[in-house]
Amino acid sequence: MSSRWDAVVVGGGVAGLVAARELAHAGLRVVVLEGRDAPGGAVRGHTVAGLRLDAGAESFATRGGVVSAYLDELGLTDRVRLPAPHGSWVHLPSGDGPLPRTGLLGIPSQPWSRDVRRTIGLVGSLRASLDLVLPTRAGAPTLGALVRARMGARVLDRLVRPVVGGVHAADPDDLPVGAVAPGLPAALEGARGSLARAVRSLRATAPAGSAVQGLDGGLHVLVGALVADVEAHGGEVRTRSVVTSVRRASAAPARTTALPGATDASGAVDASDPVADEASPRTTDEDDLTPAGEGTPRTTDEGGTAAAYEVVVGEETLRTPRLVVAAPVAADLLAPLVAEPGSFALDPGAAVTLVTLVVDASALDAAPRGTGVLVAREAHDVTAKALTHGTAKWPWLAAAAGDGRHVVRLSYGRAGEEDAVPSDRAELVELARRDASVLLGVPLPASAVRGHAVVRWTQALPRPSAAHQEAVAALRAAASTLPGVAVCGAWVAGNGIAAVVPQARDAARSLV
Repeated sequence: MSSRWDAVVVGGGVAGLVAARELAHAGLRVVVLEGRDAPGGAVRGHTVAGLRLDAGAESFATRGGVVSAYLDELGLTDRVRLPAPHGSWVHLPSGDGPLPRTGLLGIPSQPWSRDVRRTIGLVGSLRASLDLVLPTRAGAPTLGALVRARMGARVLDRLVRPVVGGVHAADPDDLPVGAVAPGLPAALEGARGSLARAVRSLRATAPAGSAVQGLDGGLHVLVGALVADVEAHGGEVRTRSVVTSVRRASAAPARTTALPGATDASGAVDASDPVADEASPRTTDEDDLTPAGEGTPRTTDEGGTAAAYEVVVGEETLRTPRLVVAAPVAADLLAPLVAEPGSFALDPGAAVTLVTLVVDASALDAAPRGTGVLVAREAHDVTAKALTHGTAKWPWLAAAAGDGRHVVRLSYGRAGEEDAVPSDRAELVELARRDASVLLGVPLPASAVRGHAVVRWTQALPRPSAAHQEAVAALRAAASTLPGVAVCGAWVAGNGIAAVVPQARDAARSLV
């Protein structure tokens, strides 16, 4: 069976859906192919103990106003919500301390502020304040080197390293400054090399309010709005549609390549369990979905623009002159199409596991650790790298949960530490319960747990190292030699919706 489409998008995460919407609004007949049972990728939702929650990302950066403007296009402005102003904490071997309220990736703009002194001590604040008088130096190769040189080891180890590890699942010593803080290099020049002044200038030019926002009902509401918009403009979003090969329309079958693995484009494996009963590690808490597109009329291969590419999904071949690859499998997918495929060694990212617990614990009503806790690598009393107290962070969620019921989510998986995460589901949930008790400072007995979910992500957080950026540049250059091909996604644009949305729109527009 074959069908013709004006455009085919491989990957139904936010990047793929944004690209598909752009193409559909241009009047093109577009289909999105998503391997899993629901679209959304790292922004999909799930149900735990009767609460509809985010299974992945739960907030977006407000920088530049890009996401806010896009949400307005989708009619979601009235659902935008600010997090509660509780602040967050860091868990250290020496004890817990607050993170700077006016910082950037843990870098303090005011080294002598009370919250900074409490966490890094007087000696740490004194060393950090030398940043204001140290001479300007040549650009540091990594964020870690920059912070160490300007503000010292305590700021790096107690503030920046836990934040970067929680956000990017990477070490700041491995990340170029511009890759994780795009505006910081230019701000440093204007601040005569002072890191504190540079952070203050960036904060001063940022929109008023929180650096992040969310949506009433969860960030996954964005996915539903995107799917509805694509379909309203004649597009189709298929789930359970794993692309097995791609080739030029005129190429011999030998030029095809089978994509590795059987996971979806986002790399997620969902093992959600809303009632805390043991379940198959590949089952989800979503309703069963009938394979999208059954019984839908298809156009034939006769007439229209000549198809340049054939995308194979099961027994169907989709022919199209435009191909958007919005998934980290792009290197495998496009390699057979380029004249000199070479090696595109994209960073696979650390395997990240999220464990959500819904608990009854009135002691958490006071938000003892604010909106959440980031964990220093040297703190060996817990395995988690971060905890988000969802009902303390989002008032809408607290209202939905009800008095005394709380949602906490723990994140596991740093680069090189994947083996520390138990593969057994019951063992992992028990570990998360113990870690949550330590991080929140509140005993949480097993009887308090009303539901849990486990979501394992692979290839969801590529580390934006120099090597990864070089590989991305090489792959984009190779893709640019293919007429009608564009690539997008976090693996190209960087992590976060604020980076993904504009890059996906630009990628789609290049094909119109």
